[in-house]
Amino acid sequence: MKHIPFNKPFIIGRELALIADAVERGHLSGDGTYTKLCHRWFEERLECRKALLTHSCTAALEMAAILCDIQPGDEVILPSYTFVSTANAFVLRGAVPVFVDIRPDTLNLDEMLIEAAITPKTKVVVPVHYAGVPCEMDEIMDIARRHSLLVVEDAAQALLSTYKDKALGTIGHFGCLSFHETKNIISGEGGALLVNDARFVGRAEVIREKGTNRSQFFRGEVDKYTWVDIGSSYLPGELVSAFLYAQLEHSDEITAQRCRICSAYAEQLALLEKAGKLRLPRFDADSNGHMFYILLDSLATRTALIAHLKAQDIYPVFHYVPLHSSPAGHKYGRVSGNMQVTDSLSERLLRLPLHYEMDDADVARISTAIRGFF
Repeated sequence: MKHIPFNKPFIIGRELALIADAVERGHLSGDGTYTKLCHRWFEERLECRKALLTHSCTAALEMAAILCDIQPGDEVILPSYTFVSTANAFVLRGAVPVFVDIRPDTLNLDEMLIEAAITPKTKVVVPVHYAGVPCEMDEIMDIARRHSLLVVEDAAQALLSTYKDKALGTIGHFGCLSFHETKNIISGEGGALLVNDARFVGRAEVIREKGTNRSQFFRGEVDKYTWVDIGSSYLPGELVSAFLYAQLEHSDEITAQRCRICSAYAEQLALLEKAGKLRLPRFDADSNGHMFYILLDSLATRTALIAHLKAQDIYPVFHYVPLHSSPAGHKYGRVSGNMQVTDSLSERLLRLPLHYEMDDADVARISTAIRGFF
């Protein structure tokens, strides 16, 4: 029986050749040929003002928190149903994460609950595009304008998803991408900060270069570089960038394959949804096929289904423990309103295997096993 893992890293094109080329070029530290090629790809394809590769999406979020000038006691509004880095990046600067409930249809930050969470201490809103499905960015940006807030899009799962024809990550003041091996386009570890507001471009380069004006020096804008601001070492090495660029060359092919797998799942499981056994995710042309999950009726059903599938060498996984219910969430954050949707859905959500090398037979086998369970 074929083992079907939840995720599987893959090579699609010139990854190994470009890594070898990077070595031969004699530059393996940050901001070499392939890093610059990636920057240009993002800036042209996504139409963002400035793209800066980082060693992780966590690093991009940390850079965004610094650029937002977060000070101790400031508040940041975000969903609880997200990865810890979304909150941690701001907590590291002394901010208080204020958790708001999610929408039951998209599992994204409920934009209708944001204004009730705003206080005089609020500085930033962080919408998370869960599963690559866009948040309601028009409403979120309008709220931010009216209350003089900055918006940091956590687009870790959302590369090549769009909202009204605009790439996710390019609508807020900042966008943060991930190329972790579980994402659509991968480099093992890796991320990018998209800077969409011209006011922040110069400082973003300085923060990324350990607080120095090294980037300006190499462009000939200053005659020597020195320490001018806070910062850290956020650059990826050239081997990571070379691998990533090879994946970007096939980004449309990868996205199309993932969307095709999602469509196949939806077709195979439609009768179970019609029978009320489970709920399927919203999946439309704006989405990048990052994830396919099912929502079950209870934690007990989810636990039993996981065991049923693992017995057939199929490995689904659940997702986040909500941050507001975690030990650090209690210590560093607070809740605005109730978290009814987050608490309910987080216990019932199950992510099905989804990776580039899956085929129709894999989807059929998984779907058959789920139908057999019911």
